[in-house]
Amino acid sequence: MTDGKEGNSLLITGATVLTLDDNREIIDNGAVAVAGDRIIAVGPSDDLRQRFPDMETLDAAGKAVMPGFINSHTHAVLLVLRGTVEDMSGDAIFGYMTPISFAMTDSERRALARLGCLEAIRSGTTTLVEPFRFITGYAQGMVETGMRLWLSENGADALTLKIRHGIYEHDRAFGEEFLARIVAMVEQFHDTENGRVQCQMAAHAPDVCSPWMLEQLNDLARKHNLTRTVHLAQSPGEVKQVRTAYDRTPAEYLLDNDWLGPDVVAAHWTYCTDDDIDLLAEHGVHMAHCPANSSRRGPHKVRAGRILDAGVNIVLGTDNMTEDMFQALKIGSIIHRGGLGGKNEGGGVNPSPQATLDTATRNGARALGAEAELGSLEAGKKADLMILDLNQAHLRPIINLVSSIVHYGNPGCVESVMVDGRFVMRDRKVLTMDEDAVIAEAQEATVAAWRRLNETSGDIELPPALR
Repeated sequence: MTDGKEGNSLLITGATVLTLDDNREIIDNGAVAVAGDRIIAVGPSDDLRQRFPDMETLDAAGKAVMPGFINSHTHAVLLVLRGTVEDMSGDAIFGYMTPISFAMTDSERRALARLGCLEAIRSGTTTLVEPFRFITGYAQGMVETGMRLWLSENGADALTLKIRHGIYEHDRAFGEEFLARIVAMVEQFHDTENGRVQCQMAAHAPDVCSPWMLEQLNDLARKHNLTRTVHLAQSPGEVKQVRTAYDRTPAEYLLDNDWLGPDVVAAHWTYCTDDDIDLLAEHGVHMAHCPANSSRRGPHKVRAGRILDAGVNIVLGTDNMTEDMFQALKIGSIIHRGGLGGKNEGGGVNPSPQATLDTATRNGARALGAEAELGSLEAGKKADLMILDLNQAHLRPIINLVSSIVHYGNPGCVESVMVDGRFVMRDRKVLTMDEDAVIAEAQEATVAAWRRLNETSGDIELPPALR
């Protein structure tokens, strides 16, 4: 068993290997050789057994090996809202998500973030992209799970706790607090754990970032050579505020402030116009699509077809209240095939299951600037992979394996997960966390956070089950 240390090695044999390389090669009775934190060979089992006769061998007959999922946009801490705001009306972002993120303690955020990592590992995810608030107070708890992480403090200088009362007010001192936390985050976490932990620069959203704030974030991104991420056109309120303040669409406002480029991943795009989409595509901006979360109040109305037709690199995320990337694949396929605004509007069979699977693997690596390291099973790349048990009722019969995974896969088929050459789950046992303790701590933290929010907000009620 490899633990990621130099010299340790493992040969996984007898599997159906979904390489997701440029040719999307699938190898029956295939093998993957891992040494240290890298894949050193992929090919037929017989060939690799001859090349590496002394390697420890893991027999994966009846199983599939594929790259781990890259969750390109999530807020693990917001599992604290699971089972509540999905069924509430009103503004979830500033009505609940923002207030509770400020009300929580570091230990509560850590508890929920670790629960998110636990669910992510069990769902076959090896990489989480986590833009949120107060990152330095809880990120170490995520690092200890062994997952690959891109962390970012969501910079803003609007007084976000006032927005639910209809007040947009920018405050430089408030923005400076975010900037201080960003600097601390980069100093503590960027490019640590053998490169397994990286940082990004994040602007929360156009409506809560003044031109001054966007400039400060750009300066830090250039100084530390970081990629960037932002929420974009995620709500009617955002669109209205940016129009009122700057007479621009959110995408135009970002362009005015040098926040569009191939190093930018923008999440959601829900209320982008056709001209916005063309502008974003022209500047090589990647779209982080979170179709499951965005469809909780009905199918996501994003112009997915128009975005696909424009050639945008779409990556997949779960956003909040879940870390289940299989769910995102299923709902993403439905939303993309619905194709609002595109050539195939009205339904069809495009994009293919393979193209959908790419959004959760290859495309995600490209958006992070890490396609040389992640996203496929190829010699020289990081050993980030999952092993699926194919002898599951929900996957059988198998005729087209990729189609079965996209349409019918679920976390129950994930048997093992490896990150950086080290198993974080093997034979369905999570190795880097005490699962029962993580679940219990997250439950306790959730109850405490909701009660504190109710006590301090004055206008946010407890869910009925907590009253």
